[in-house]
Amino acid sequence: MSESFRRRLRALPDFPDLMPDFDPEKAAADPAVLFRAWLEDAVAAGVPQPHACSLATADAGGNLSSRMLILKNLDDDGWHFATARTSRKGRELAANPRAAMNFYWPQVGRQVRLAGTVVELSATASAADWADRPAADGTANPQWQLYALRPSEIEFWQARADRRHIRHRYVL
Repeated sequence: MSESFRRRLRALPDFPDLMPDFDPEKAAADPAVLFRAWLEDAVAAGVPQPHACSLATADAGGNLSSRMLILKNLDDDGWHFATARTSRKGRELAANPRAAMNFYWPQVGRQVRLAGTVVELSATASAADWADRPAADGTANPQWQLYALRPSEIEFWQARADRRHIRHRYVL
């Protein structure tokens, strides 16, 4: 059973036939500029939920967890996401304010990986984010927290058909 499953996995296609070119020498000096461009490329390629990413956190003991969420914004504060302070990720961030995000856009053979420190944004920003949610009913949620990941490293990864994938890393 295990051998047939392994063969099944190996037979699955890895990347699309056509992928964009990427020359790290021509990449923007600011990784946020490159990220926005790649996100727009993903939108243009029809990637569903291109603003979705995995967020990995760890508790005080180093036990890891990961889940999918939606990027809320990107500005000078960092890459924004939100959750209730009482959720698992909220508790983990309170104990260990470091995280990693990964965006994957298979239709263009690209991913972006970020890792760094997470900070809580203001109560006003958190309340505004809560109010902007699709199911918002006008009721406040004092447990809702808007966070920003402030990356210390960002890696842009472009797949290539010849498997000589291109990595472009920023250390901040």
